[in-house]
Amino acid sequence: MNFALSPEQEQIRAAIERVCAPFDADYWLRKDMEGGFPHDFHQALAKSGWLGIAMPEEYGGAGLGISEAALMMHTISATGAGLSGASAVHMNIFGLHPAVVFGTDAQKKRWLPPLIQGRDKACFGVTEPNAGLNTLKLQTRAVREGDHYVVHGQKVFISTAQVANKILLLTRTKPVEECKGTEGLTLFYTDLDRSKVEVREIEKLGRKCVDTNQLFIDGLRIPVEDRVGEEGKGFSYILHGMNPERILIAAEAVGLGRAALARAAGYAAEREVFGRPIGKNQGIQHPLAEAWMDLEAAHLMVHKAAWLYDQGQNCGAEANAAKYLAAEAGYRACERAIFTHGGMGYAKEYHVERYLRESWIPRLAPVSPQLILCFIAEKVLGLPKSY
Repeated sequence: MNFALSPEQEQIRAAIERVCAPFDADYWLRKDMEGGFPHDFHQALAKSGWLGIAMPEEYGGAGLGISEAALMMHTISATGAGLSGASAVHMNIFGLHPAVVFGTDAQKKRWLPPLIQGRDKACFGVTEPNAGLNTLKLQTRAVREGDHYVVHGQKVFISTAQVANKILLLTRTKPVEECKGTEGLTLFYTDLDRSKVEVREIEKLGRKCVDTNQLFIDGLRIPVEDRVGEEGKGFSYILHGMNPERILIAAEAVGLGRAALARAAGYAAEREVFGRPIGKNQGIQHPLAEAWMDLEAAHLMVHKAAWLYDQGQNCGAEANAAKYLAAEAGYRACERAIFTHGGMGYAKEYHVERYLRESWIPRLAPVSPQLILCFIAEKVLGLPKSY
């Protein structure tokens, strides 16, 4: 059993660190205070060819696995970009996986190169105000009229919709009361026509530079050729992106925790009180040491889940466990970084308060910790379904 990164993976990590180097902590502090999508960061990764790390080579991607994609996202976050930097490119890495698997060659030729090159930006339209995590109860309706579908409905918590020109949109093409199981949902990848879609930004706790939105869709016309796969099978298609998303956000959470821990350890080594560095005190040392161990353990689960996925094996339990463990470990590391800084931890210039605010994202999304515990109890331990 080999836990070491391969030489190729080491090169990926070093290359991502070089791309991220000009976008230092002060850059992300400004973005957090002023807002505005980090277009220059997005373009730097696009020009270096990294936006297609897990996309097929024949369409301009690197053709690598989720293991490499997770390494990339972890590295971005750990450089201090945190969830702001990771979220700016997150959709590119996993979001179009259903299209990669179920799209036609013509669709992939049309859709993937502009996304990989950074000419297109996409958002992911699934969650709705009245459905939450109960995706099978989505109400946004797509009705076919000749060679188009006409869509009406709402979506909520849609990241990057302020800057996106494309949307991966899950809709209902058959009334829920007429459906059995997972049928009746249809997936599209299409233009985000702002004359038919009102995008209203949601002000939130952190990650100001990557917008979160509510969408009001009124008569959006989608050509049939923008439908992914068969009508009515959209739910099964998006399942192919769920485990990779959990793995990637877990990797980002570990990276964020490591960025916070590095700042805490650096501050503890330099800050002197009563004539000695505060890092000499076990009351400072021990919480940081525990945070390091928690992050290492979570990171191992991320690696295992990614490896299983890349081997084509079932990784549902591991992907969910990685997301849960990494989110909690990242949050604790960020919290302890603030405690280590004391009152200075509450000041924006020391960055750790921003990390703590961002650490809530992997705890809340894309699935709640409670539903992960339910999943493990039911699917792994064989206990009866509780909801």
